[in-house]
Amino acid sequence: MNRPPVLVSVITPSFQQGRFIERTLESVRRQNRGTLAGLIEHIVMDGGSTDGTVEILERWGDRIFFTTAPDDGQTAAINTGMAVARGEILAYLNSDDVYCDGAIAAALAAFENDPLADVVYGDAEYIDEQERIIAAYPTEEWSLDRLKLVCFLCQPAVFFRRRVLQRFGMLDPRLHYCMDYEYWLRLGLGGARFVHVPVKLAASRIHADTKTIGRPREAHTEINDMLSERIGTVPDNWLQNFGYAVLDGRGIARATSLPYAARLALLTLGAAFRWTGLPSLSLLRMIASSFLRRPSIVPRRIAIDA
Repeated sequence: MNRPPVLVSVITPSFQQGRFIERTLESVRRQNRGTLAGLIEHIVMDGGSTDGTVEILERWGDRIFFTTAPDDGQTAAINTGMAVARGEILAYLNSDDVYCDGAIAAALAAFENDPLADVVYGDAEYIDEQERIIAAYPTEEWSLDRLKLVCFLCQPAVFFRRRVLQRFGMLDPRLHYCMDYEYWLRLGLGGARFVHVPVKLAASRIHADTKTIGRPREAHTEINDMLSERIGTVPDNWLQNFGYAVLDGRGIARATSLPYAARLALLTLGAAFRWTGLPSLSLLRMIASSFLRRPSIVPRRIAIDA
C-alpha cells in the first residue's frame, strides 16, 4: 500500500555558526532520500552572519531556502521560518545541532501509526565540537507532571503537526533561552498528545558559545520567570538549579564541601523568596539533606538545549 506523500519542513535559525552549520545542513540532506526524496524542505533563517555562514548557505542554495538579514534573535527567526513553511510536519533544528540518519523517517512512521499524535519526540545525545558523544540526553516517557520538573524533551529530536501551530500559536517571542521548554509545557497543559519514539533521532551540540552554557544565570532566571507564569509556581529543583547556575556563572567549581553547600543553600533560599514568596517545607528539607548527605560527585547540569 502506497503511503500518501508527506512534506516535512525543517527550520534552522542561524547566526555566526559557520564552523558547524554545514554539518547541520548535511544531516538534513541525508534525510531527503528514498521515499522521502523531494518531500523535505529546509528553511534557514540567518540573522546576518559575518563569519562565512552566508557563503556556505549560498553554496547550498539549490538544496535549501535561506534568507540572511539582521533579526530579533533565535525565537523570532524560528517563528518567521514557521510562518513560511509548507510542511504538514514541522521541526526546528539549530545551526549547531544534527539529525541522526533516518530521524525524519522514524518520526513520520510514528505519526502514521498514531493519527492522534500531535508531537513526536525521540531520544538524543549531547555531542561536543568534534562530534564526540558527551552523554545521552535524559529523555523520559511522557508525563506532564514530570515535565514541570525536568525538560526531558531534547528540542532537535521533536517534531509536530501543523495543527499544533494552528491551535497553540508560535513560540513565545519574549523568550531567548527556554522557548522550547515553554512550548512543550504550553502544549501539554493544553491537552496536546505527545508520543515518545525510543530511537535516537538527534544530537545537541554543547560548546562554549551555547547560550545556556555561556549565560547560565540569565537562562535560569528566564526559566523560573516562565515557570511562575506558565504553571503558577517554581518547583524546588528549579530553585536549586538557579543557585547552581549563579555559582557556575561566577566560575565557582561544583564541590561537595560545606562552604559550597552553604553558598548554594543561600542562593536557593534567595530564589525561593524571589519566585515563590517563602521557601516550602520540602525545599528546606532538600537543603538540609544536602548538608547531611552530600554526594561524592556534583554533576554540572545542562538545563535545556536551546
